[in-house]
Amino acid sequence: MIVRDFNKAKDTNRHIFSDGWDSVRLLLKDDNMGFSFHITTIYAGTELNFHYKNHFESVYCISGEGSIEDCATGEVHPIKPGVMYALDKHDKHILRGKTEMVMACCFNPPVTGKEVHKEDGSYALEDAPL
Repeated sequence: MIVRDFNKAKDTNRHIFSDGWDSVRLLLKDDNMGFSFHITTIYAGTELNFHYKNHFESVYCISGEGSIEDCATGEVHPIKPGVMYALDKHDKHILRGKTEMVMACCFNPPVTGKEVHKEDGSYALEDAPL
């Protein structure tokens, strides 16, 4: 059984900071669960362009408000507490934080914790060059 305290994990190398967001990665690849699990904070006023070409992601909004835009269709969906979205087609998207948003996120395949976003908004696979 794996038990981790979010409040303690915030003070470790599992807490990753980037432009417009930070993420506490509670489960990573080396936990051998087949997915990774993160609590991610999107900062208010942020616009993030992501395209997870190598990963599927599902996200559940815990708090805050914003939107997600499907770059293929131009469709914009509001995000607020209780809303979930899943990037089941490796969807290129724009995530906008109207207010600070706290999100619970799962990635498959799991991330290692060392990934950084590439210029195209994706994460490389562990065995692919960053």
